[in-house]
Amino acid sequence: MKEWTRSDTLALASNRCTSCHGLGLVFGKRGKSNPCNCVLRAIFRACYARFRHCVEKEKYMSKVSLQFTRGTDRRLTWGRKDEEYVADFILVSRRSLTPTEYRVFRYHFLLGADWKLCSRKFGLSRGNFFHMVYRIMHKLGRVFRELEPYGLYPLNEYFSTTVRGVKPAAVPLPPPTPDRVPVRPWRRAA
Repeated sequence: MKEWTRSDTLALASNRCTSCHGLGLVFGKRGKSNPCNCVLRAIFRACYARFRHCVEKEKYMSKVSLQFTRGTDRRLTWGRKDEEYVADFILVSRRSLTPTEYRVFRYHFLLGADWKLCSRKFGLSRGNFFHMVYRIMHKLGRVFRELEPYGLYPLNEYFSTTVRGVKPAAVPLPPPTPDRVPVRPWRRAA
């Protein structure tokens, strides 16, 4: 379980939230800080928006990228990040939700059914349906952030080619030549 800090949650918190008052953290038993539900919903919404973008994008726009893999030999592999993200989003959701929650998730979020159709299909009242939707958003927001070794959130870490924990190799600069001596801005040229 990853540690949640205020810097992780502050930008995602809702200013109108009555639980965290816009700070993003609520303190539970024994002084342990937990993310507020507004933060978990924001994480889910960001991941869901990226999922929709990847699904709705034209297939000819998909690109193959070269990425580093972790390990002792640090190999390079080719991958399609958009398709991998779509598959990860669906599979992680299926694994972490109960069968009933996943059915609601599939109809409402993946297939795009509105609340009236879903509540009629599952025999739920409007209030119970939205309580289930919020519970799904909270659960998946936490899972997307705390997933190991690679979480689906933050999105820039998922879609970038950098490897965590590995410092980039320093590129040696060429030695200065007599015709090209670097001039420091605080010194005046003679």
